[in-house]
Order: sequence, then C-alpha cells, then structure tokens
Amino acid sequence: MIDNCIFCRIAAGQAPANILYQDDHVTAFWDNRPAAPLHILVIPNRHIDSMEQVNPEDADILGRMLICASQLAAQYEAAHRGYRLVVNVGPEGGQTVYHLHVHLIAGRRLPVFHG
Repeated sequence: MIDNCIFCRIAAGQAPANILYQDDHVTAFWDNRPAAPLHILVIPNRHIDSMEQVNPEDADILGRMLICASQLAAQYEAAHRGYRLVVNVGPEGGQTVYHLHVHLIAGRRLPVFHG
C-alpha cells in the first residue's frame, strides 16, 4: 500500500467509497465523477501505478479485474445493451490517478471510436 494513494486507501478501507465488490485481489466501487449512468472503477488491491508497470506475473490480477468488470456489467444489466471498459495510461492517455484501474462505463450510447 502507498499511503498517499487514494485507491490504496479505498482498498484498505481507510478512505470512503461506495464499494460494490471486494475480495483479496480486487475492489470495485462507483466512480465519484461518472461519465455515464453506470460508471464503476475496478482496481487491484495491490498498488500498480499503471499498465506501464505490469509484467507477465500480473496476468492473473489483470484477468481478475476484467472478470469482475464483466460480472458487474451483468449484475447491473448492462451486458445485453453493451458497455465499455477503459484503461487510461499516462497523462496523454487521460490517467489522473496513478493506481491501475479499469473504468466500466454503460447506461447510455457511447461515441464510437474509429481507427
């Protein structure tokens, strides 16, 4: 745990959050600045700054984060309509909290990305 990391403090129960799911590996809670009616963050309980710091040994935690997001999408009835999973990486990628997290966003039509 990093003392000045808000997400570490949330996972440890030392900062307030509306937690929807928590186990030994991941924590999921409502985003306090939602971009859509359904906006949940899924974090690893262990501090990882961003995707730039993951390594092959983190494959299990990354899988757990995605499975948790998928299960929450189903629980909140977004799975059949569709949803978006987003990981922001670095300042140009929009990352503002440097603790790896997945945004589960749903509940309205989201803009299409064209590549």
